[in-house]
Amino acid sequence: MNTPARRDGTPDRRKRGTQPERGGTGRNAGARDARSAQRGSTPRGAQQEGGVAHRGASSTGGQRHGAQSTPIGKKKPKPQRQVAQPTLLSNAKPARRQHVEPAAAAHPKLPWGEGERLQKVLAKAGVASRRAAEEMIAQGRVEVDGLIVREQGLRIDPQNAVVRVDGTRVMVREELVHVALNKPKGWQSTMSDDLGRPCVGDIVAERIAAGQRLFHVGRLDADTEGLLLLTNDGDLAHRLMHPSFEVSKTYLATVNGEVNRAVTKRLKEGVELEDGPARVDRFQVLELGEGRSLVKLVLHEGRKHIVRRLLDAVGHPVTRLVRTNIGPVALGDQRPGTLRVLGRDEVGKLYEAVSL
Repeated sequence: MNTPARRDGTPDRRKRGTQPERGGTGRNAGARDARSAQRGSTPRGAQQEGGVAHRGASSTGGQRHGAQSTPIGKKKPKPQRQVAQPTLLSNAKPARRQHVEPAAAAHPKLPWGEGERLQKVLAKAGVASRRAAEEMIAQGRVEVDGLIVREQGLRIDPQNAVVRVDGTRVMVREELVHVALNKPKGWQSTMSDDLGRPCVGDIVAERIAAGQRLFHVGRLDADTEGLLLLTNDGDLAHRLMHPSFEVSKTYLATVNGEVNRAVTKRLKEGVELEDGPARVDRFQVLELGEGRSLVKLVLHEGRKHIVRRLLDAVGHPVTRLVRTNIGPVALGDQRPGTLRVLGRDEVGKLYEAVSL
């Protein structure tokens, strides 16, 4: 049956029965559906009941490949980009007693009117002026009885308080005396001598007359010269002399003969004496010549005539002996028979050496 034509000669498809159903089985429908499936879009006019369409393929193509159908008209949700949530900061203030650091231990305060202000005590001890002492306290450099003090005007007991500045102890007791004496050769290490021989007591007679009760730290025999400490602190003197604290003492000795390496090794390893073995901590030969040697010895023992007996045992008797150092205190260029008041640093290091 021929399709009616319009006046211009084109077929008239408006008549019933001549126009194929949309999405039906027209001869161009399959090709059109295939092209739509390749483009990934839904063929125009492809519908099911309720107006729901298959997306991405025609009904025929979907059944052929066994793919599950997606309702027409509803799109798959697009994958959303994961956006990191910003960190929320709270500006709320913590509770008044939340995260409170433990308070530093405070130095016990003396009753009003007792003791003496710390900056005044430091000034009297020769550490610094009062204003400079206040700055040192504010910087946390001053310690009293093991506690750092930052409070201005703290009153302490100078007789019993242990005060340190930058870790070094400061002697604040006015009655404590520490002096260094260069004992001359031929003088006795005693405060008085029944035979009328010159002694250390003659050098400090004025201090003794003024009421100072001084006594010497250790002894030097009459023929030995050099450094001798004098103090009125009995505890310090006892510890400086006790061998358990191992406070070193340095000597310069002029001996007969030329000392060789074998002698050095023997002295360091130990020499058997009549009252037990003894050895030096350090030994050094300084000069050799004309049948004599100048040697330097460091040891911490304080037995009687220990240096002379050690050198005699190795075949080098002593002709002159001078003690130059006791712990941190050095004799220096101090003249024989003179006294020198120890400095603050020297006194502090002496107390530190014996754990006081």
